[in-house]
Amino acid sequence: MLTAMLTDRPGWWRAAAAVPAGALPALAFPAPALWWFAYIALVPWMLLLRTAAGGRRAALEGWLGGAGFILAVHHWLLPSLHLFLFPLAALLGALWAPWGLLVRRLLGGAVGPGRAGAALVLVPAGWLLSELVRSWQGLGGPWGLLGASQWQVPPALRLASVGGVWLLSLLIVAVNCALALLVAAPSGRIPAAAGVTGCAVLTGAVWLWLPGPAPSGELRVAVVQVGPRAITESAEQRFATGERLTRRLAGRRLDLVVWGESSVGSDLAARPDLARRLADLSAAVGAPLLVNVDARRTAAQTGGAPGIYKSAVLVGPGGPTGDRYDKMRLVPFGEYIPARSLLGWVTSAGKAAAEDRRPGTAPVVMDLPAAAGGTALRIGPLVCFESAFPDMSRHLTREGAALLVDQSSTATFQDGWAPAQHASLGALRAAENGRPVVHATLTGISAVHGPSGEPVGEPLPGSASAARVYGVPRATGTTFYVRFGDWPVSAALGALALFCAAEGVRGLRGGPLRRPAAEPTGPPARTARG
Repeated sequence: MLTAMLTDRPGWWRAAAAVPAGALPALAFPAPALWWFAYIALVPWMLLLRTAAGGRRAALEGWLGGAGFILAVHHWLLPSLHLFLFPLAALLGALWAPWGLLVRRLLGGAVGPGRAGAALVLVPAGWLLSELVRSWQGLGGPWGLLGASQWQVPPALRLASVGGVWLLSLLIVAVNCALALLVAAPSGRIPAAAGVTGCAVLTGAVWLWLPGPAPSGELRVAVVQVGPRAITESAEQRFATGERLTRRLAGRRLDLVVWGESSVGSDLAARPDLARRLADLSAAVGAPLLVNVDARRTAAQTGGAPGIYKSAVLVGPGGPTGDRYDKMRLVPFGEYIPARSLLGWVTSAGKAAAEDRRPGTAPVVMDLPAAAGGTALRIGPLVCFESAFPDMSRHLTREGAALLVDQSSTATFQDGWAPAQHASLGALRAAENGRPVVHATLTGISAVHGPSGEPVGEPLPGSASAARVYGVPRATGTTFYVRFGDWPVSAALGALALFCAAEGVRGLRGGPLRRPAAEPTGPPARTARG
């Protein structure tokens, strides 16, 4: 059946068009970062889906478009996963098959005002459902959520403080849906225009009248970035480079120094010489160091399973303070192989993990020791792509973190879009939580964002091997998102549940579910009378 649909003459070009149509939104993300393009990028895909000849065709074109989106947003994974990226994109693309059906059901045929109004709610809700399922860690996590494309737009960031990245995704898809209605559904243009106006008024009202985070002083945080040499250097050489860069910070009145992910290649309990060198560094610069240890630990050291852990470790002048966070959400294929007994062959087809890392069990909020200039401060560490998960930073904020720190390394993907995309996530997490975010990487791009998501200072590019000091604004208060969480997701799921219930009742009462009414193709024919 699938083969017949792909080889059908009228339909093969539609199948071929669905892939690039689905890929278009990728241009809204870094590195192109055409944020405004997100508001029109889905229109060609929606126009294609609404004219599908049947439900199966719409589901197929939704699937193919979803695969195109995944390939475009994650194309930088090709050097690591090689050809395995294509079946992976096909698997994840299937999440948009139901969305294709929904678009055809609500936008297909002759669309009246009532159905147009429903589409403005349900089409964004259906898209959000696809994003929600894809955000599960086992499927790769929430990298490339449509709302994340707005990381550099202040009004959108203020909206993120209300409903997180999920609310931004809903708004973007609603605008796209309204534009598709304006183009293709004359009877639905009034609701469509009202929808665009409503989105603009909501964003403007939140931007103008919702108070931002309350300023509460400033922190002086240094980011130490080893730079591109870390790609070829040994663990000992990386450590020595970080040590040399950190010593240059002496006398700079710092509150914290942050190293990137995998900056220390041996467990500090097994290498007391490294622990002493880090303690000496902390004493020299007058501030604690947050380093990242990527090393094997024994069962005696972990109190549980032995293996390789990635851990944020706080070190003061007296050595490790005892505060340690083990990365909880590991990168599929990069740090572990899901169902290794079935998919272990991937290691021979790409640069997948030869051995599974061990996940941590609980988030940690760290208290800086008194060496931090007398400044009372709690920090919430994250490691690598954990900054893509809105719930993790929200949990740390609710636990009292005044500063969120993400230690990362995108060395494997240094020449692609990944470093810029990863750095941009800090703006979303900062705006959602009303807390500053420090994104410190081993090889760049390192960046700092204030509590409203605004950039702080200049980022460290991937070409830099440097230590840079940032004056990071602190803030107090609780954002609406921190207080109420993922309420846009609940609202979207509720709307979809009501729609499915209504369709089910209609089917029970009137037989088969109603199909979109056909559009009139011309004036009514005249009848001759004799």
